[in-house]
Amino acid sequence: MSDNYILKIVCNDEQGLIYKISKILFENTLNVEKNNEFVDLENGKFFYRAKIAGELDYEKITKELKKVLPKNSKINLLKRKKRDIIIMVTKESHAIGDILIKHYSGKLNANIVAVISNHNLLRDLVKKFHIPYHHISHENLNRLSHEEKILQILSQYNFDYIVLAKYMRILSSSFVESFNEKIINIHHSFLPAFIGANPYKQAYQRGVKIIGATAHFVNNNLDEGPIIAQDVITVNHNFSWRDMQKAGADVESNVLSKAINIVLDDKIFIYDNKTIIF
Repeated sequence: MSDNYILKIVCNDEQGLIYKISKILFENTLNVEKNNEFVDLENGKFFYRAKIAGELDYEKITKELKKVLPKNSKINLLKRKKRDIIIMVTKESHAIGDILIKHYSGKLNANIVAVISNHNLLRDLVKKFHIPYHHISHENLNRLSHEEKILQILSQYNFDYIVLAKYMRILSSSFVESFNEKIINIHHSFLPAFIGANPYKQAYQRGVKIIGATAHFVNNNLDEGPIIAQDVITVNHNFSWRDMQKAGADVESNVLSKAINIVLDDKIFIYDNKTIIF
């Protein structure tokens, strides 16, 4: 049975790129089941993603592509498989609960290898799904000492991404840099808006008419990393701030699981703090 792969290419745009790529894939008896491309005209960049099937020689294909593509092209050839993730949480159950159920029902393209929390409140929930749970209290520890204990746990696992499912602590720059473009976060607003404590109360006090959520990669600019997915719902004067909070929790859960699947299906390119998603 043939394997499935994802081919991703980023390079300077020039004439004939799709023909050159397709010719190499055809000559290597590979079948293109689906492909997408996008040209950033302002910056002259070409983005290409293809789902391909067949038996291939990774080094041979990569070498042949490099010969015909512009210099400094980025070529990524990935075998399609479920990726491994670690989830970090604090106290709120809605985001991780949604992930656990979708994982259990096969609707999430991921293997959850462990959950890490600075509180012990969600242990019983996670145990129902037979997933390792690590409680690492932050009490009496500064941020770096606490993160060092987290890193010790992380070192015990092989994983592709860390998902912050309402993990309510700011990560240090050194921690973030250790997992560049590998940490996915869900934010409680349609960014940028309402930073700080109790965002839904702030939204209520401002009389907003929409509330939403944003999933993004974490970088060292707080809540300003590349955006993966967003969604909004309408609200009105009949909503109390607690009503908004409940409605917002559903949006957060849906946006986070959507973002996880986008990333784990290798549909995303990160470029200049923005994303191109096919």
